[in-house]
Amino acid sequence: MAVRIDKKIKGYAVVTAEDKAKEAARADAAQQPQAAPAAEPVDNVIQMHERIERPEVLVGSTYKIKSPLVEHAMYVTINDIVLNAGTEHEHRRPFEVFINCKSMEHFQWIVALTRIMSAVFRKGGDVTFLVEEMKAVFDPRGGYFKAGGVYMPSLVAELGSIVEDHLKSIGMLHDPEMSEHTRALIAEKRRAFESRSKKNTDVAEAGEMGGAMLAASEQRPEDIQVTGDGASFPPSATMCHKCSTKALVLMDGCATCLNCGYSKCG
Repeated sequence: MAVRIDKKIKGYAVVTAEDKAKEAARADAAQQPQAAPAAEPVDNVIQMHERIERPEVLVGSTYKIKSPLVEHAMYVTINDIVLNAGTEHEHRRPFEVFINCKSMEHFQWIVALTRIMSAVFRKGGDVTFLVEEMKAVFDPRGGYFKAGGVYMPSLVAELGSIVEDHLKSIGMLHDPEMSEHTRALIAEKRRAFESRSKKNTDVAEAGEMGGAMLAASEQRPEDIQVTGDGASFPPSATMCHKCSTKALVLMDGCATCLNCGYSKCG
């Protein structure tokens, strides 16, 4: 059937069977009742526990930091809250932290750090991740050895070490149990090193006076107290990269750690 066109053609398009199907679907949808509008998206925040108000009195501990990076000592106070006191479900959890020091050069970041740490403590849940995060901070100027020969890569890392000690004291963290085989190995290495040092000292003392006595005094080991287990290591020991303690000595041509039992020779 011919169709007469009375108007000027400005454009054209070919209507396919697919276009006709879409048009029919739209017509059917228009005849159906309007659906309810979709609910607006909301923040998917789940509060894991109820909000805890700060009690009038908190129990806590204060730790002293004497670092060569700071002129004056720093005092770190960690206060704890006791949950379900007097019941079988009693728990002690960190609630806030304060750091006090005469040196004002670090005042800005100390205030920021303590406020963030206190906010994490009050949020609850697993707060032990702070330990690893803080101990992994390295000072670009280099770290230092604190009393006992334990290496600290930065001042923040020592703060993390203090938090770790505090969490261990209240039962939130636990040291991994050392196997009996490892304990026996460390004890054997210590006895072997002590006997060798004593032998060297006796040989030096049996020599002549003067230079021989001077050599003996230089070879006599000067014990360094190590925090934690009360062990002592010679001043010539170097740092063990496994336990970060100055307890690595040379025994039988192999570097051996007298603190954790690490041996370079396996």
